[in-house]
Amino acid sequence: MNSLHVKKGDTVEVLSGKDRGVRGEVRRVYPQTGRVTVEGVAMVKKHQRAQGPNNPGGIIDREGTVDASTVMLVCPKCSEKTRVGHVVENGKKVRVCKKCGAHF
Repeated sequence: MNSLHVKKGDTVEVLSGKDRGVRGEVRRVYPQTGRVTVEGVAMVKKHQRAQGPNNPGGIIDREGTVDASTVMLVCPKCSEKTRVGHVVENGKKVRVCKKCGAHF
């Protein structure tokens, strides 16, 4: 899987799993594995070692990854979850909302 339907900075909604219905911003995309990191979703505990006097260790919460197929893009114009279409305009391929036709 080399390309995904979401990009870094997109707002997405989780479709399945324990965080179903949660909306958040895509923080990182992993195209080789088909996974994404979404803000506030799939929180995991990480045991962090101290990194000097200013950065103490402890157990921290951070976002884990979720499969890209379990998230759906939220249109910035109509704010509904939607599928993504593609249209070529002026020689460039742009993403389009399937519900309202807005470009992202």
